Amino acid sequence: MIRVCLVDDQTLVRQGVRSLLELSDDIRVVAEAGDGRQALDTIPEVNPDVVLMDMRMPVMSGLEALQALAARGQLPPTIILTTFDDDELVLAGLKAGARGFLLKDVSLEQLVDAIHTVAEGGSLVQPAVTERLLSGMQTLRNDFASLDHPDPLTERETEILRLMSGGYSNREVAESLGVAEGTVKNHVSNILSKLGVRDRTRAVLKAFELKLI
Repeated sequence: MIRVCLVDDQTLVRQGVRSLLELSDDIRVVAEAGDGRQALDTIPEVNPDVVLMDMRMPVMSGLEALQALAARGQLPPTIILTTFDDDELVLAGLKAGARGFLLKDVSLEQLVDAIHTVAEGGSLVQPAVTERLLSGMQTLRNDFASLDHPDPLTERETEILRLMSGGYSNREVAESLGVAEGTVKNHVSNILSKLGVRDRTRAVLKAFELKLI
């Protein structure tokens, strides 16, 4: 069972998402928060498998909550769920540690698939979205920690990075390449080390910035 926490200031939105997810056999909403401040208290206490986080909220925004939870080392796999197709806000959320984003008009199937993907270690940083986000890098600089001149990736590491950019989890990458999941985990660790980043989402963003994929 995948345990989900909903963070949104609109009660009707939370009720609607909860009702939809109740139609899924293996996803359960275990907590809700109406703003970022409540999320800071609720998420560490409940320790959900996945968080659905709105960005624009009163008291404390979703971005501020993401940044605070990440700084504490208490950020679960998180999907930005927003009505705003705001490139700068989305990129800031990804840099803060979110695994990807969805607009609120997604279908139930897309939402369920997204929750499964991030729960299994994947991300929702799709190539087309990433390229659009990074097309404005002159004004939206990548200010997360990374290496300006990373060590060269091997052919296999580049192949795995391409699959990571498509949202594949380690298990899915392993199945695609016909290797053990542990082998993929080792490659992913090497990729993060060579790029000087701390997680998969930042690795994909850095790879697109450097035109490695």
